[in-house]
Amino acid sequence: MTSCAEDEAAWAELKWVRRAMVLVDVVESVRLMEADAAGVIDRWRRFEREVRTAILPKYQGRLVKSLGDGMLLEFADAPAAAAAALHIQRCIVPYNAGRADDDVLWLRIGADLGDVVVGELDDLGTPVNVAARLAALAQPGQTLVTATLRDRLVPGLDADVEDLGNVYLKHIAEPVRAFCLHPSAAPTSAPGMPRGPVISLKPTLAVIPFDVFEGNGPLAMLGEAVADEVTSALSRHRALTVISRLSSSVFRGRAADLEVIREHLRADHVLTGRLHVAGDRLRMVLELVEGRTAAVIWGGSAQGSAQAVFAGDDPMIDTLVRQICDALAARQIDRSRREPMASLESYCLLMAAIALLHGASLQDFERARIMLEHLIERDRRHPAPHAWLAKWHVLRVQQGWSDDMRRDTQLALDCTRRALDTDPRSSLSLAIDGFVHCNLKKDIEGAIERYQLALAENANEPLAWLFLGTLHAFKGEGTEAMDAADRALALSPLDPMRYFFESLAATAALSAGQYERAIERARRSLRLNRMHSSTLRVITISQVQLGRVEEARATASDLLRLEPQLTVAGWLQRSPATGFATGTAWSQALATAGVPAG
Repeated sequence: MTSCAEDEAAWAELKWVRRAMVLVDVVESVRLMEADAAGVIDRWRRFEREVRTAILPKYQGRLVKSLGDGMLLEFADAPAAAAAALHIQRCIVPYNAGRADDDVLWLRIGADLGDVVVGELDDLGTPVNVAARLAALAQPGQTLVTATLRDRLVPGLDADVEDLGNVYLKHIAEPVRAFCLHPSAAPTSAPGMPRGPVISLKPTLAVIPFDVFEGNGPLAMLGEAVADEVTSALSRHRALTVISRLSSSVFRGRAADLEVIREHLRADHVLTGRLHVAGDRLRMVLELVEGRTAAVIWGGSAQGSAQAVFAGDDPMIDTLVRQICDALAARQIDRSRREPMASLESYCLLMAAIALLHGASLQDFERARIMLEHLIERDRRHPAPHAWLAKWHVLRVQQGWSDDMRRDTQLALDCTRRALDTDPRSSLSLAIDGFVHCNLKKDIEGAIERYQLALAENANEPLAWLFLGTLHAFKGEGTEAMDAADRALALSPLDPMRYFFESLAATAALSAGQYERAIERARRSLRLNRMHSSTLRVITISQVQLGRVEEARATASDLLRLEPQLTVAGWLQRSPATGFATGTAWSQALATAGVPAG
């Protein structure tokens, strides 16, 4: 007879892996079984077989276990889990054809991403429990996911995402941020494209992060890092329009064909490549493809030192850029002056901090600050971490999370000063410095000067166009505001900060007196991030201007729940619109909607 200690020793060591867990549940299964057990079992067994043999292999998923009236599924990543869940919801429809309403098999699905212990018969861990609780909360036909999973999705590409706010789940102490997934709309009807020929007639180029051979772990991000260097160099060429690197990066590691990339990024040409790594040596093999015909119009290769490339001492990137521009019958591009991150790990840390800065929760927002400060300590020579930390302080004030606006203003100015001391010609740093001057200092002329400098350095800097559009909006220059906002949206169609772009574009429409369009854009922003209070202000003001005062009062109530300390006087104190006719009109609209005077 073995002892308890011997039994425990027989267990294998627990191995935790990161997985997306999906729980599929049949609504009112007990009632359905009671009415027609044989029929329901037959339909469910056929449906489960289709999921197991057709859907799961397509998304590299695994059936962990069948629950009789549900399924527990496991996926390696969030995009695959989201796509499979939506596919499963579509797949059940034919099994209900011709059935009465009370005989329909409705599914509700919950999903979470996190660390689990994978077993032969079951997966164990908090994500399994959270997925089950979300499924129980979902309405028939709904797919609900957590913020952790949602932050790994690209709205408009993986799914349309609707923010449901915080929800309380059984036996879970803290509220959970929930999002509802819907199938993505067709790219041709995607919002935010220019209202005319805003973009000049230049070739539009998208650089897709390169595949890496002989690389995993930290090396898996090397392809994106090198593609980022190429994108930055190409963006300085005045004869090209280059899709932002944050938009193009969503296709990293995806099995998307050229047509999908072209439609989503609106790119005339796509640059793809492979990166071979051997020690410190890199070998790049690139192809430039015409989007419409899929014809390869240029191919080339180059070799260099990884360390030298990221230190700015290797001519490999500049040589390839010159060849690409020659192939497009354009001028040679000037060598980038921007000093790259000292190491790949620092680059990956910066990308993670940017994602969390615009994530779904205050906890992620605070974590972004910690990561940026850690990155600055590691490498003070690079302007980007300083610039993004400055934007962190601006967003903190705008969201009503700051307890000392004057202190956040000074800290933001200190960050942009350090960024520009490092690189006075960084278009990102100049754009964010203008953002600080406009939104925190209310220095309109200083902000305009900085936006113009940013666009002189990089005419394709989407944040400079976006912030310039917002400044025009504050001044009541509605036409200029919408033109600049539309250009920003077109330059970054799949940006992880899409909610932020849509929110500021709504402000531009508000300034132009296009109140219905402002509400439409603001609601698109809210579907991606329901916690962004300035978006609700735009809707409130627009509804008052349209004479829909009762609707405005209801929206203002939602706004005050997010920002309980909001007053008209407090908003005027921090708004750049103060001193312009827009500030007067918008503050009066907020008062009409029931926002306290202060």
